[in-house]
This record gives sequence, structure tokens and C-alpha cells, in this order.
Amino acid sequence: MIRTRGFSNYEETGLKWLGPVPSAWGIVPLWTLYTRGKSTNVPDEELLSVYRDHGVVLKSSRADNFNKPSDDLSPYQLVKPGDMVINKMKAWQGSVAISRHRGIVSPAYFVYERHHSMDDRYLHYLLRSERYIAGYLSLSKGIRINQWDLDPTYHSRMPVLVPSIQEQRNIVNILDRETAQIDVLITKQERLIELLAEKRQAIITRAVTKGLDPTAPTKPSGIPWLGDIPSRWEAIPLKWLSQFTTGITPSTANEDNFPEEETSYPWIRPEDLEESGRPTEASKFLSAEAWNGCRPVRADSVLLCCIGGTLGKVGLIRRSAVTNQQITAIETEMVGAYLFATLGAARQEIKAMSVGNTLPILNTSRLGMLSVPVPPAQEQLKIAEYVRVKSLEIDLLSSKCHSAIRLLRERRSALISAAVTGKIDAREGVA
Repeated sequence: MIRTRGFSNYEETGLKWLGPVPSAWGIVPLWTLYTRGKSTNVPDEELLSVYRDHGVVLKSSRADNFNKPSDDLSPYQLVKPGDMVINKMKAWQGSVAISRHRGIVSPAYFVYERHHSMDDRYLHYLLRSERYIAGYLSLSKGIRINQWDLDPTYHSRMPVLVPSIQEQRNIVNILDRETAQIDVLITKQERLIELLAEKRQAIITRAVTKGLDPTAPTKPSGIPWLGDIPSRWEAIPLKWLSQFTTGITPSTANEDNFPEEETSYPWIRPEDLEESGRPTEASKFLSAEAWNGCRPVRADSVLLCCIGGTLGKVGLIRRSAVTNQQITAIETEMVGAYLFATLGAARQEIKAMSVGNTLPILNTSRLGMLSVPVPPAQEQLKIAEYVRVKSLEIDLLSSKCHSAIRLLRERRSALISAAVTGKIDAREGVA
């Protein structure tokens, strides 16, 4: 169990972001612990990556870092174990870490060499805590929030809390144990979200390819991705039932980001297409001047992203709208909500029909050749409603998982801040 009581005596630091700290602890300016260095011309060292959530890691250890390193690594900076690495434009978001690895990082980072005898693990927790992130925010300046810059002079004067070395180690032991338990719970919730997504996909795929009656007689569809379909259904190329329209991307000078007006149309982009079964909502609107007479697509049309990394994302609009050029709008004779669910189930088949390796593209000619299962209209309506209800049920469960993850992360962050600022008494070690 964690000893949640604090110390008997505290003193004010005079800093709103830091607050009171134990009177028995020392306080030193950051410059007494680290000085900025810039050792380069070591291109053979291992590449490192800096993550806000994980700190400094080996680039080879992560599969989610798609930033391509420069062909010339000579300007990259050497990082040694114990060095502090900062993205000065994102320090206020927590992009600060003490490295456990030797390697090189981009010239865009600031690297500070270690010259102290404190516990690096304690400093890693301290300097990445929510209290210190608030401190970086107070010292970051700039015109645009995404370009705020941490002033190195003021940063070097930041007060660093210095408990005894034994307390530092005790704090680390407490936090390592407690955060590991929280991380396990977070991982379980994340896995549950994945399983719910898989369940959603399985429910939708079965409904749009087999129908809702498990006893209905079936027949071969002749289409590999469909397999057998109910005898009353047909497998028909999409082009026989639909009309395709590709959207536009207007000049940003004409872009209307204000609330919807009578003369504006919702403008749908790939980022507006959700993975859930909910209808698509636009985050931006375009004036008549912006969409420049491009024919808006009618309500209940299905939207399909047909280029790039988002190829295969599907949407459904409930009112007339304009799309950007990455999206193909499908005005169909079928029930829009049913086709929406069907194309969601056919995402892998859709991706397989695209051409191009670096930038996959699916043009309307190839899209029109996609064969889709076509039940009678009334059955399409029933299937669409079934999918909608099941999706809502799964959304509710997923939402609870996301809420649990948020609370766990808040708990983790609060625990770290409490421990490194002396709100938890670690003098007697780990109980």
C-alpha cells in the first residue's frame, strides 16, 4: 500500500505551477544538473526516437514511428544514458525525457549533458510530471500554440526538487510498482476495445453477406469475398446500381469555418469519416463561392476514401454535402445505410482493388467493378437497422473502456506528481 500522508512541514516555492514542497527537500536550478551540449558526427550510433508517452526509446523498438531519418546522419546529436532530451516546441506537452540509451537524435532536439549524482529515474519522473509540464507551459512563448517555444534561459533556472538519494530511490520504486499495475489495467482495456472492434466487424460482415435469418437457403455468389449468400439475394457490380462523384478541395481563402449558414454546404474530408456505424458529420462548411458550383451529393449517399493511407474508410451523409477530392461519393439505388455497412465489410477487398504502392488509388472505374450483395429493399432496411443497433451497443461498451483508460491515466499522472513533489512520504521506503 502507498503511504498517502505527506510531510509535517512544507514551504511555498512561490511558483503557482509547483506549489508547496517538503521543507526538508533541497531545491537547485536546472543548470546545476544539466548543460546543453551538441556532439555530432557520430552517424554510426543507433537512432533514437523521443515519445511524449514513452520518453527516449530505440527507434528500432517501435513499429509506429514513420518519420524517415535524414540520409545524412552527421548533424544528428549524440545522446548518452542520463542525458536530458527536449523537444523545445513541445515541452509544454510533455516532450521531455531522461535517456536510458546511447544513440543519436534529430538536430531539432535539445540535448543536455548530465553532471550530477542524483537518480536519473527520479529525475525522469519529476521532469515529466504534470507539475513540471505546467511549468514548461508557463515558460513557453509564441504566436501559435503549436509553435510555442521553451525559452532556454528561463528553463535553465527552473527549480529541481532534491530529496535525499534514498528518498529518490524509494519514490522510483513506488512509482515503478504502482504505474506498472496501472499500465496493465490500461493494456487490458485497450485490448478489450480491439476485441469489441473485431466483434463489430464480424457482426456487420455476417449481416450484410448472410442476412439475419440463419435458416435461409443459400447459393454460391461466385464472388470470393462473399462466398455463399441467401438464395433471394443477387451479387451485382456496384456500377449498375450507383453513380459516382469525386469531390473538390477549394482554395483555403474561400474556406468557411464558421457555423453553418443557409448558403453553405458541409464539406467532408477523410478525417471526418469514422470507423463506427454512425452517420458522418462535417467539421467544416463551404460557402457557395468556395464550392464554386460543384454539384453537391444528395443525402443518404455513401462516401468512400479512394486514395492514400485512408483508402477504404467509409461514411454516410444524412444531408446534401460536398466532399474533397480524396473521397468518392456514391449515390445509389440501394438503401444507403445498408451499402455503408457493406462497404465497411468489404474494406480489404476494396484495398486489394487499388493500384500503386507508394500512394494506392482506387478510381471510379475499378470501384464500379466491385460486386456487392443485394437483398430485397425491405431486407436491406432491416439489416441496416440491425447493424445500427448493434453498433450502438458496442459503442457504449467501447466508450466505457475509453473512460476507464482516461481515468487510469489521470490516476497515473496524479500519482507521479504527488510522489515527486512530496505529497507522498517515501522516507521509510516501500511498504
